[in-house]
Amino acid sequence: MTILYLLLPLSLLFVLAIGVSLWWAVFNGQYDDTDDAGTAILRDDDSARPPRG
Repeated sequence: MTILYLLLPLSLLFVLAIGVSLWWAVFNGQYDDTDDAGTAILRDDDSARPPRG
């Protein structure tokens, strides 16, 4: 029963840390354009580079 006195505040601190990091990510533009990163590989234009050799 005494382990609950340690685990309960520790878990609440953990949940608070997750909430703060999610809030920081949302309000700093982390999730502004999620589609661009996924399609960037498809728009890769290798023909603009000069050939090596």
